[in-house]
Amino acid sequence: MYSKRVEDQLKKRKLRVGTTVRVTHGDRIFEGILMPKTDSGDPDCLVLKMDNGYNIGIHFDSKTKITRSEHKSPRAVREEEEFELGKVKKSLLKLKFDEKKPPVSLVATGGTIGSRIDYETGGVTGLMDPKEFLHNVPELGEIINLKTVSPFTKMSEDLDSADWQVIAKACAKEINSGRNVIVAHGTDTLHYTSAALSFMLKKLTKPVVVVGAQRSSDRGSSDAGMNLICAAYAATGKIAGVNACMHGSMSDDYCLLIRGTRVRKMHTSRRDAFRPINDLPLARIYPDGKTDVLDKNHTRVSDGRVELDTRFQPKIALIKTFPGSDPGVMDYYLDKGYKGFVVEGTGLGHVPTLARRSWIPKIKKTVSAGIPVVVTSQTLYGRVHPDVYTNLRRLFHDAGAISGEDMFAETAYVKLGVGLAHVKGMDKLKEFMHTNLVGETNPRSLQGTFLY
Repeated sequence: MYSKRVEDQLKKRKLRVGTTVRVTHGDRIFEGILMPKTDSGDPDCLVLKMDNGYNIGIHFDSKTKITRSEHKSPRAVREEEEFELGKVKKSLLKLKFDEKKPPVSLVATGGTIGSRIDYETGGVTGLMDPKEFLHNVPELGEIINLKTVSPFTKMSEDLDSADWQVIAKACAKEINSGRNVIVAHGTDTLHYTSAALSFMLKKLTKPVVVVGAQRSSDRGSSDAGMNLICAAYAATGKIAGVNACMHGSMSDDYCLLIRGTRVRKMHTSRRDAFRPINDLPLARIYPDGKTDVLDKNHTRVSDGRVELDTRFQPKIALIKTFPGSDPGVMDYYLDKGYKGFVVEGTGLGHVPTLARRSWIPKIKKTVSAGIPVVVTSQTLYGRVHPDVYTNLRRLFHDAGAISGEDMFAETAYVKLGVGLAHVKGMDKLKEFMHTNLVGETNPRSLQGTFLY
């Protein structure tokens, strides 16, 4: 809310939110669209959206002059005519795609790629209509014939395994109807969902491209448009399987196509936050469609129907050890009937062993009761090794923990949930966890994968 002084001046000059204005402040002149004022901050601060897409704040005082702008940029005209508080008018959402282009379905689930600024709070919120962000990427009409499917709209931090199952069902339905798939998803848990889809969509011979954005589509620095364009090329390309397509650098030069069980978010806000862990990217995709294949060991597109198998055991816990950590935390989950654990150890998979609070007795007791404990490393890169140190031998050979090999914890978590829903017995589960199903493990570490 603007202050009464500002509101009175706007009313006097017949200006309102959404009007392109000219503000003179001292010897500086600013032109832009007058935006709503959030509830926080200085109520005397005018907020303008500049033509470059960024907002600025200008303190309004007795020397500040504000008038209606006589010159409007094409962006300002478009925004005044088409947008209301950041929303695209419904009448402008009737997108038409060329039926001669390759058919692709967009499974829109929410997240920043399907978000906009909420000008009442100043934060980012989900779009009212998932088709709003497509309005900003008309290039898609030149690449694919898009159909939008919206199983739900959620920010990714609110998703769970039941949502993964819904997304997998939507993907399978579209693929078996002859349409390849792009999944628009929030970035925070994109790597969980991409791993889950990798296991749930069996015998997949078509592309399922998971895509997100670090910046919402109405920001000047948004990566949403280019990510979607590159994902569209990936969805019509020759590389099959569940793969993520995100910015490969901070510039708008290319995206990386990364195996769904190997991709991980490695930065809170950088546009190139998603990197392959213990693996090479499958390809580098440019916004003009040029594709450089980087890993020849990929599944090629072919004919065939996908088999849907969404069985998953959700009662598993992901916990982290640290110096002085108490293994009794496992009792909390055991008392609630949890069926398995993924433990993030240190280095090659160490847990406190000869410490004041040793984890070995608790893990051994848990495994003896038929509850699997899979150990991964907090280092992310590299692999767990059961034999290098005596303490590792105590953990894996004596206590019976299962090595997560070179999987990072989130992929191991998803795979354990899948394994517990499909096999019975500790030996069979151990065999399942050590079997490479969809590229989630490598028998040896590859050169060039560290900090790619």
